[in-house]
Amino acid sequence: MTNLLWYLQRLDWIDALDILLVAFILFWVLYLVRGTRAVPLLRGIVILIIVVTPLSGLIRLRAFSWLTQQALPALLVAIPVVFQQELRHALERLGRAGTLLGRTSSDRAMLERTLARVSQASITLAERKHGALIVLERETGLQEFTDSGLSLDATVTSEILLTIFDPHTILHDGAVIIRDGKITAAACVLPLSTAFLADRQLGLRHRAAIGVTEDSDAVAVVVSEERGAISITHNGRIIRNLDAKRLQAVLTAFFQPALERAWPQWSERLRQTMAQLTKRVEL
Repeated sequence: MTNLLWYLQRLDWIDALDILLVAFILFWVLYLVRGTRAVPLLRGIVILIIVVTPLSGLIRLRAFSWLTQQALPALLVAIPVVFQQELRHALERLGRAGTLLGRTSSDRAMLERTLARVSQASITLAERKHGALIVLERETGLQEFTDSGLSLDATVTSEILLTIFDPHTILHDGAVIIRDGKITAAACVLPLSTAFLADRQLGLRHRAAIGVTEDSDAVAVVVSEERGAISITHNGRIIRNLDAKRLQAVLTAFFQPALERAWPQWSERLRQTMAQLTKRVEL
């Protein structure tokens, strides 16, 4: 306690700024990796450091201290190798405007339109008994699966979705991945779930929908080709036999936190001011 007071008495504004900067960087890193598979690893590293550091200081364990000193740098080098996709997704989120402060009103309207058009297309596909698999990306990046398909970068409309999943097109046999109101890619290959499924009526399309949500926070809409039934998968679980009203309600419920996030008034005004200044500089 005495040492802590001694340090606090010698802090000046530069030291306080230094501490705040380090805390902000740590917060930013944790924010970027939230919802990814890197979170359990980071949690394990933090627990290991918290446990090992006091233990090494209190008890003179030379061999154990040497092992931890050699292992921690190697672990830090291994993290970028093991989690390439997660780190790339984190950098992509860093480059997106408004990632930290929230969504604008236009982003919210775009998300509402996307959910409505996906719901409308799924109902029509079910009536026609055209099989479909539509994956809506959330916080966890799905770039590795996007790369396996055909890049489109098209605005989400029910007409485009109906065309993609028409049995006479070459893109129907695969998944569509939607990101930020855009159809990023079609005919994507997804991992199949290895979990035991008691219902034998669930085919490869349903297994793929469950598989992609087991390791991500994505939401997948599946339309059965044989029965014309609509299902939604999330977090490795499936909700089956949805009608039009329930489909829209379930999709809205899954994306409700994103719909409720809005920019604070001061940040919206700041964004508008920065946009006006940018236009003046360009002129």
